[in-house]
Amino acid sequence: MAEGIEQRIERILEEKVRGMLLEHEGGVQMKSFKEGILKISLTGHCAGCPSAQITTEEVVARAVKEEVPEVRDVVLVHDVSPELLSFAKKLLSHQADR
Repeated sequence: MAEGIEQRIERILEEKVRGMLLEHEGGVQMKSFKEGILKISLTGHCAGCPSAQITTEEVVARAVKEEVPEVRDVVLVHDVSPELLSFAKKLLSHQADR
């Protein structure tokens, strides 16, 4: 059974990228792939790192583009984790009660 593009991307992220990011207590998550554009988010310590864009270009994009030529560009999406969002909502709701 042939591997689809998204499965190939995920395999490359697992085999070539996540180990490197894990050394810095970080990770990568594929958000979407559409029309040649791969959207990712960095997780853990990599998420807020000042070098996140460089990591995206020099580590993630390079590894994925070498193996999956259908990927023309890799875009870093800055997300707020669901845990942080939940914490912020709880914090703000308690302040509003005062």
